[in-house]
This record gives sequence, C-alpha cells and structure tokens, in this order.
Amino acid sequence: MSSLIAKGVNTCVNKVFLNECIKANAKSCGECIQVGVKCGWCMDPATSTRCDELESLRKRGCSSAMVENPRGSQLVLKDKAVTNRNQGEGKLRPEDITQIQPQKLTLSLRSGEPQSFNLKFKLAEDYPIDLYYLMDLSYSMKDHLENVKNLGTQLMLEMSKITSDFRIGFGSFVEKKLRNPCTGDQNCTSPFSYKNLLTLTRNGQEFNTLVGQQQISGNLDSPEGGFDAIMQVAVCGEHIGWRNVTRLLVFSTDAGFHFAGDGKLGGIVLPNDGKCHLENNMYTMSHYYDYPSIAHLVQKLSDNNIQTIFAITEEFQPVYMELKNLIPKSAVGTLSANSSNVINLIIDAYNSLSSEVILENSKLPEGVTIMYQSRCKNGVTGEGEMGRKCSNISIGDEVFFIISITAKQCPKMGKPETIKIKPLGFNEEVEITLNFICECDCHKHGIENSEICHNGNGTYECGACRCNEGRIGRQCECSTNEVTSEDLDKSCRKDNGTDICSNNGDCVCGTCECKKRENPEERYSGKFCECDNFNCDRSNNKLCGGHGHCECRVCICDANWTGSACDCSLDTTTCLASNKQICNGLLFFVNHNAKCIVTCQCPVFHRECVQCRAFGTGEKKDTCERDCSYFNLIKVKDRGKLPQPGQAFPLMHCKERDANDCWFYYTYAVNNKTEKEVHVVETLDCPAGLALLLIWKLLMIIHDRREFAKFEKEKMNAKWDTQENPIYKSPINKFQNPNYGHKAVVL
Repeated sequence: MSSLIAKGVNTCVNKVFLNECIKANAKSCGECIQVGVKCGWCMDPATSTRCDELESLRKRGCSSAMVENPRGSQLVLKDKAVTNRNQGEGKLRPEDITQIQPQKLTLSLRSGEPQSFNLKFKLAEDYPIDLYYLMDLSYSMKDHLENVKNLGTQLMLEMSKITSDFRIGFGSFVEKKLRNPCTGDQNCTSPFSYKNLLTLTRNGQEFNTLVGQQQISGNLDSPEGGFDAIMQVAVCGEHIGWRNVTRLLVFSTDAGFHFAGDGKLGGIVLPNDGKCHLENNMYTMSHYYDYPSIAHLVQKLSDNNIQTIFAITEEFQPVYMELKNLIPKSAVGTLSANSSNVINLIIDAYNSLSSEVILENSKLPEGVTIMYQSRCKNGVTGEGEMGRKCSNISIGDEVFFIISITAKQCPKMGKPETIKIKPLGFNEEVEITLNFICECDCHKHGIENSEICHNGNGTYECGACRCNEGRIGRQCECSTNEVTSEDLDKSCRKDNGTDICSNNGDCVCGTCECKKRENPEERYSGKFCECDNFNCDRSNNKLCGGHGHCECRVCICDANWTGSACDCSLDTTTCLASNKQICNGLLFFVNHNAKCIVTCQCPVFHRECVQCRAFGTGEKKDTCERDCSYFNLIKVKDRGKLPQPGQAFPLMHCKERDANDCWFYYTYAVNNKTEKEVHVVETLDCPAGLALLLIWKLLMIIHDRREFAKFEKEKMNAKWDTQENPIYKSPINKFQNPNYGHKAVVL
C-alpha cells in the first residue's frame, strides 16, 4: 500500500512541479535558452533530456563543459560625464552641456534575465532657455494685452538671474475662421486660428514693440481654438526657432478650449494630422483639420521637449488643473484680472518645472519590459511609476536612477532594436541598442544535412538534430505527414514526468525503443521502458533470494516463499507439536515477524465469541447463539484460576482488548474428549478512569429511565376537558328521506 501511495504522490509532484524548461519541449538549444534564465542545454548526445534546469542537468551527469547557458551583457559606448560648471571656463555652448549620463550603450538580453544600469542626471547651471508666449487675443483679453506689451524687457531682466542665454517669442490665437464676430464699431481684427508674430529672439524691446501693435479679435462661443495653436508651436520648430535647450511654452487665456470632435459643429471632420501648416507665419489649415486631441498634444509636446505653463484666470483654474494632470511636465498659474502678475507666474512655474525630473522611454519592442528605481535627494527612493521621477531638485544637484530591462521572448525577426530614455522637457537622451540572445554559440558550428540526422534530414548542432521542414523526431526520422508534431516526446514520458522513456530508451516517432544490455539475460521492458528484470531486491546476494524471478522490479516468489526479496519461508514445520499437529491442532494464523519466523497466534474469531458469550459485547453479540456455540464456556474469578500449561491436552493462553480498552483473559483448549473448552476470567480489567465513566453512564441510564416512567404515569393520569365549543358548528349535514322504511301506497 505504501509503495502505491508513494507512486501516486510522485505522479502528482511531477504534474504540478514540472519545470518550465521540460514543459517547453524545446527541440533545439536556441528554443531552450529562450524559455527562461534557469534553462540550460546539454550537448551530450547520450543525455535523453537536453533542456532542463541547470542543477537537474548536473545531477543527470551532464558536465559543465557540455552545458550551453549563454548570459546577457552590457557595453557602454558613450559615457561623457555630466557638466560641472565650476571646472569649466567661460560660457558653454548648449551642445557642450551634459545633464544625463551615460549617453549610449548596448544591452545583450537573454530571455528572463534583466540587465540593469545606472543613469545619472544633474541639473546644469546657466542652462539656456527658449520661452514662447502664446496669447489668446479674443475680446475678453483686452486688458491683459495692455500689460503684456511691456513683458519682453521685464521678463528678460528677471530671467537673466537664472540664465545668461534667454530668448523670447510671441504668438497669438483666437478661433477657427468660420465667421467674423467683429461689428463695424469695434476696434478689432478679423478672427484667426494662430499667428506666429515673433520668432524666438534675445531682443526684449522687439517683443514689446510687436506686442504693442496687436489688436484683439473675437469669436462666437466661449471656448477658444488654443489647441490648434499649441500644436503648431510644437511641430513648427523651424518657424518658431526652437533650439535644443530648455523649451517653455506660456499659454495665456481666460477661457476654455475646443478639442477633437468640436470641429464637426462647423462642418470640419478630418482629424488633425499633427504636421506644420504655417504659411507667412499663419496657420492655413484651420478650416480643413479638426482640433487636436489631448493625447495628440501630449505626444507632440513630449517629442519636441516642450514644457507648458498655463497662465489662466481664476475662473478656469479647475479645468486647466485637470488638463495639467494629463500633460506631463506642465504647470498652471493664476493670472490676475489684467495679467499684472504674469512675470512672477512664469518664474514660479519655471522653478516648479525645473525642480522635477521625470524619465520616459520610447515604445518598447514586443516582449520587452522596463523597470525604474530612483535615488533622489536626501535619501528619498522610489519604485514603479514613482521610480521614474525625482522632485525638489536644485541647480547642481545630482540624482540617480537604476533602470532594468528584461526581454520575455525574442522578437519574431530577432534583429536588434533601439529604444531611448530621456527626461521629460529636456533634449538629452540615452540611446540603448537591444541585442537578443536567441541562439547558442554552438549553433554556429552546426553541420547541415548531417548523416546523423536520418540520412541528412536535418542540421546536427549542439549535440542534437534540428530537422528540416517536414521532418520531426529526435533524429528527424519521422515525416509530419505521418505523425503529429505537437509533442513527440510527450507520449514517451511516463505520468507527464521529466524523463524520456525513463532514461532507459529512445523516443522514436512517439514510441519508446528500450536500450539493450550487455548481458542478454537482462532487459528493459514496458511502454516507457520503466520495467526491468534485474533491479529487484536481493537476499544473500541473490536476485529475489534465489526463490523467485524479477518482473518490472518486483519479485514474483516461488511457492512457500514470500517477502520483497522472497526471503521469508511459509514452511510451518516449526509450528508442529509433538502430536504432529500445527499449533497443537488449534485454529491459528501464520505471523511473519522481522526475522521471518512462523509463530502461532490466538485466532480473531475466538476473541469475538468469548466476548459475546462471557460479556454480551463484541461484533458477534447479535449472532452469538448461532456462531459461537462450538465451545464450552467456563468462567473463573481471577487469572490464577485459569488452567495452566502441562496438562495432557494442548492449551493456549490469550489476552485480548475490547472496544472500551478493557482487557479480558481466557484459555483455549481441546480436551481428551475432543471437546473445545474456554476458561475466561469473569471480570474485565479496565483502567480506573474508564470504570468511573462506565459507572457514570450506568447512573445516567437509570436516571433517564426513572424520569421517562414518571412522564408516562403523569400522562395516563391527565384528565382532558372534552366539552365542545358552544359556537362550533359541524360542517356535516345529514338528510333522511321521510318515507324511508314505509310501505309504498297502493294506487
């Protein structure tokens, strides 16, 4: 029984804990190493299971030199140190300033094995800034325009405290030109979608002059077409004059915004294409393309490293705060009623944006994942999405990120891929080339059309055959037209285990062919070669003790022999009494102890009959008279009164325990008249606690019977009132024929 249980447990273990390397059923080294980082490939042709966990391969006898287990690696190609202005002399060009390190590296990725590297970011001093002021020129912004006219020189003065290289530009927007809302008595210009009025310049006075020449316009509804303008500012870099420096876009309005889908109200159904359409610094396709969506804007602002500052009147703060949550590296400031605080708003927003660095990556190839960990100022750390950013950074501070990239699988083409990681709002980035380890080194030394692979039907590589198209099997011996290619080896694994043909044979087209032994008398057998005739238990250095034969690793014993090694004799000569009777002619059963010695035991059915006849208990108490009348019962007071050995007839002393853990003692004998006699001690030998329990039980039975009898007596003496309810009326009516019983009248 125990061996069967153990066998069942092993089967369950194999099914539940079958490792992923075996489960993948890899046919080549390349397929094996792509399953997971724990998997290795054994190049030894003598090994039946090639792809397995490294420790399992070692236990199977595959030497380290024969195991293919390529590992991932990384190589830094460009590692320019971040700029330290204290060591530099004079003013640096933007392209000479480095804020992120390293800049370029190559990672070789093995499936399931992450490659990690450190990224450093340092906010440089005196970093150039380009600021483009995009203003709503609808009629409600008339007072704001007056205060913006002197913005250029004042902002240049304030920004000089942050950077010595500052440029400013100006643009305006109203709405799509569908109808002119201006009347004849209003001093306003015709509506327009977007104008680039001033390319980025270092001349603050020019900004003031040009803004002073602007006039307000108007539109028909409250929301404005600012999204059209933001899109053009983002994608028309050549017209705006953006440099590869910090790019700030100040968006100033006192109204909401139109977004994708609103253009249908004016008959515009084509979605925004996200391209530049400026002619003579005017957006020319506002009547042709719909407003861009928020997601489209986010993409273009990120692609062009533009950080947005929304300068909004208090009324629309909630709306633009929600928009800010959707646009990374953006800030919202509250404009006063006439924009008198616009400079302080810009400075505060810039300080807020520059104090936070957020990393983003380009689109990842299929099956590739990336994880971030941040190491910020004052020991602050972050993981997951929080691992992408650090806050409260000041100029000159260094922060660090640990970036881990993992490939879950090889791309379909297996070609290198390039991804980029950059801090949002900055032009610098890390370029990472991903190489995927999809083949083993031994793959390079494969022999095409090898004779080993069934007459050249495959390439012999890494100690195994990689079959040509249309061929399958360990030696490519099968055609896909003849057998299924789903898993040939599966049908050769017993109980879905790990060993092919129990490691005692080869799987040929889904069938086990057992190995031959040097000794022709020894052989493997069974569907999975799981049986043999030479691995049974031995006794005295003989297979099955010389008293049986071995079948499927189990001894089949000859007559009169038993035991796992057929080393226990069933000979009963040791139990013969002087009268030549086994156990003196008593009923018995043969008991084999650890030394395989045959002994006599008290029969079980004697015990049951003694119990029922002497004490009225036991399994035969209901059939006692029928089954237990074959002996004479004699009760004695104590054990000293039992018959003792030495009498003329055979005698057996027995000691048995009943269901209540009480012992009883008796002897069994056959007298000279061939009559069976049983002497039994009339009292049970019970533990003290049990005796008390029995007494308590007896008292409870007596008490219950008395109470029941009292109840029955009271019930008999009860006098019930049988008077009927005076208002009760029976539902049964009786009718009788008045002539019933009278003679009929003669007419």
